[in-house]
Amino acid sequence: MLTNKPVYIENPTVEPYDLPIPQKFSLSVKEAAAYFNIGITKIRKLGEANLDSFGVLSGNRVLIIRERFEEFLRNSQEI
Repeated sequence: MLTNKPVYIENPTVEPYDLPIPQKFSLSVKEAAAYFNIGITKIRKLGEANLDSFGVLSGNRVLIIRERFEEFLRNSQEI
């Protein structure tokens, strides 16, 4: 019996494409919260409030531009 389901073959020589967080340009809210030791809700609110500086919307997801957020934290006395 033939099926139209795709067949996935794992290639053990190919590693998954996953960069370490310090090498990523943008981080998800979860990644940013873990990396910067700030709560998920706070990171999301900061990203939404600062879309012009370090927050980026990808559909309905908030992404954090890592280097710009680091600079924001360096210049902030409180968040």
